Amino acid sequence: MNPRRQTPRHIIIKLANNNDKVRILKAARERQKVTYKGTPIRIATDFSTETYQARREWDEIYKVMQRKGLNPRILYTARLSIKIEGEIRSFTDKKRLKEFISTKPAMQEMLKGLL
Repeated sequence: MNPRRQTPRHIIIKLANNNDKVRILKAARERQKVTYKGTPIRIATDFSTETYQARREWDEIYKVMQRKGLNPRILYTARLSIKIEGEIRSFTDKKRLKEFISTKPAMQEMLKGLL
């Protein structure tokens, strides 16, 4: 983590054991202020149902792009990010992605039926 970074970075941790999550959250509440290498961090419990659903909507498109080697990412909270022609593009919804690929025939073919 870079303390001079201008914008906060979101880190998502999935724990296999729910008891671990409960212990971490309890310790964070007791301490009031949690730091990592001197930088204050905030710990939140879970995504909302709406956020889970929005992230899930990108699943099929994400998998297709990953198989094709486009190295996609799902950013916090629910944006799809891909690197195309040396430029990183980020899409908040399928409509914006559909508008973008309308100029890219290869991507239209790859994502046919998903948008």
